[in-house]
Amino acid sequence: MERNLKNVLVLSLGFLLLFTAYGGLQSLQSSLYSEEGLGVAALSTLYGGMLLSSMFLPPVLIGKLGCKWTLVLAMCCYVAFSLGNFYASWYTLIPTSILVGLGAATLWSAQGTYLTIVGNMQAQKTGQVGKDVVNQYFGIFFLIFQSSGVWGNLISSLVFGQTPTQGTIPEEQLQTCGASDCLMAVASTNSTRRPSQDLIYTLMGIYTGCGFLAVLLTAVFLEPVKDAGPEGDSEKRATPFWSTLLSTFKLLRDKRLRLLILLPMLSGFEQAFLSGDYTRSYATCALGIQFVGYVMICFGAVDALCSVLFGRLARHTGRIALFMLGAVTQLACIIALLLWKPHPSQLPVFFVFPGLWGMADAVWQTQNNALFGVLFEKNKEAAFANYRLWEALGFVIAFGYSTFLCVSVKLCVLLGVLGAAMAAYGAVEYLEPRKAVGPLAAARTAPAEAAVTQTKL
Repeated sequence: MERNLKNVLVLSLGFLLLFTAYGGLQSLQSSLYSEEGLGVAALSTLYGGMLLSSMFLPPVLIGKLGCKWTLVLAMCCYVAFSLGNFYASWYTLIPTSILVGLGAATLWSAQGTYLTIVGNMQAQKTGQVGKDVVNQYFGIFFLIFQSSGVWGNLISSLVFGQTPTQGTIPEEQLQTCGASDCLMAVASTNSTRRPSQDLIYTLMGIYTGCGFLAVLLTAVFLEPVKDAGPEGDSEKRATPFWSTLLSTFKLLRDKRLRLLILLPMLSGFEQAFLSGDYTRSYATCALGIQFVGYVMICFGAVDALCSVLFGRLARHTGRIALFMLGAVTQLACIIALLLWKPHPSQLPVFFVFPGLWGMADAVWQTQNNALFGVLFEKNKEAAFANYRLWEALGFVIAFGYSTFLCVSVKLCVLLGVLGAAMAAYGAVEYLEPRKAVGPLAAARTAPAEAAVTQTKL
C-alpha cells in the first residue's frame, strides 16, 4: 500500500476508535447525568476548555512535539474522560471535561495539519493537483471517522437495550414536542429511566478499551511527517516562541479568515442542535430515549458515506457547488423542522431528518477543512487552531442558550447563522480569484504546478 495512504488510514482508524467512545459518551451525558445539570455542565466545560485552548495550545504543541505525538497526547485526554465516567461526579467529570477541551483543539488542529501535509506530499510525488489530493484524503478520513457515530451509538443501544424501558408517550407530552418544546418539565416515563449501574460500568469499560486502542494504534503505526512547505524547516525553527503562541490570533489579520470564521461556527451550531435538541425535543420526546441511538446511527452512516463521496466529487464540481448543496439541504431541514409536529405514527420521518442533516454536515466537515488547509497552507497550524476555536465557540453558545430558549427560536438562530456564513463564504470565493487573475498569473503557472496549487483556491 502507498505510504501516505497508509498513514491516512492509520490516522482515520485511530480517530474511529477514539470517537466511538467519546461520541457515545457525549450523546449520553445529559441523559445519564441529569441530576443538578451535571451532564450539561460537563459539556459546557468541555467546549469552554476547547475554546480557550484553541487560542494558544495547538501551534505550540505541534511545533514542539510534531503532529504525531501531539495527536497521541491529545488522545490520552479523551481516555481520561472515559475513566472519569466510571464514577461520575462533579469532582471527576468536570476536571476530565477540561482535559478533553484542552486536548480537542490540539487534536483536530494536528489532524488537519497532518492530512494537509501528506496530501501535498502525495500530490508532489504523483504530479496531481494539491487541493484535489487533500480533498480526497479528507474524504477518506471522514468516511471512516463519521462511522464512529454508528458504532458508538450501536454499542450503547445494545448494552442499554438489555433492560427494555419502552413506555407509552402521553398525548400531553406529544403536544410539546418538536419546535414547540420550550424545555418545560415533563413527567418522567419509564422510557427515560436511568440504566442500571452494572450496564453503565460495562459500557464505560468498552469505551475506555476503544480509547486505549486508539492511542496504541497511533503511537505505534502512524509515521511522523515534516512540513515541506515553501518557507522551509529552518525558518520555522527560527520563529520566536511568543510569535508561535500568538500565531492563532495573528492570522486573524487575514481578511479571508475573518470572513470565514462563520463557517466553523455554523458547524458548531448545527452539530449541537442535532445532538442536543433534535434527540431530546423530537426523538426522545415523541418516541422515547431508546430511539436516540438509532437516530444518531442514521446521521453517522449518511455523514460517513457522503464524506467520501464529496471528497471525490469536489475535484469535478468544485467547492462552490458542494457548499450550495449543503446550504440548501440544511435550509430545507430547518424550515421543515419548524413546521413539523412529530408523532410516533410518523416513524420513518424521524430518520429522514438526521440523514439529510448528515449529508449537509458531510459538506461542512470535508469542504471546510479542505478549504482552510488549502487557503492557509503556509499557516496550517494556526488556521486549524482558528477553525476549532470558532467551532468551539459555536458549541459553547448553542449549549449556553439550550436551557432557556424554545426550539423554534434555536432553529431561527441556526437559520440566521447559516445565511450569514454562506454570504461570507461567497465573498471569499468572489475576492480570492481576483487576486490570482493578474498580470503575473501566467508567470505563476510556469514553475511546478503542484507548488502553485497549494496556495490557490
